[in-house]
Amino acid sequence: MPRKPGTATEPSPGTPETRVGIGYDSHRFDKSRTLILGGVTIPGHPGLAAHSDGDALCHALSDAILGAAGHVDIGALFPDDREENRGRDSLEILLRVVERVAGAGFHIQHVDATVITEQPRIGGYRAAIQAKLAPVLGVATESVGVKGKSNEGMGWIGRGEGLACIAVATLRRGTSQ
Repeated sequence: MPRKPGTATEPSPGTPETRVGIGYDSHRFDKSRTLILGGVTIPGHPGLAAHSDGDALCHALSDAILGAAGHVDIGALFPDDREENRGRDSLEILLRVVERVAGAGFHIQHVDATVITEQPRIGGYRAAIQAKLAPVLGVATESVGVKGKSNEGMGWIGRGEGLACIAVATLRRGTSQ
């Protein structure tokens, strides 16, 4: 049922509802760490400085999913001042986020993410990242978009100081999927 202009009512129970969320994360490179993106270890490149394993792609996806569901961000769920989050596997964070929104009746339909970095080139890792993320998200691999873009040598990313990820997630809530 369409909402009347100026009202903020919730849909009736069981009414299908689609929501979209956006997530972002960035980290500095840290030569002492292993680079992990989307749960995939990428050899020959410095890792990311972080309290967790630093997987900025999983962090951006987690925030996109939480945002679509109207929940808090991963910083509130997995604070970096808590010792139990030191070195935490970001795929585990993502799985817990998926379970949280599923508990609220949401199902992930599609995610799309862009990794912004000069190096490494993401294309060669795309299929492995999709294969790693899809079962955690509970979707088919073709419902996981992963792209890499350069910053054309501009700014902190262009200087090779770190990378950033932006993600969008589409969720569906209701009786039909």
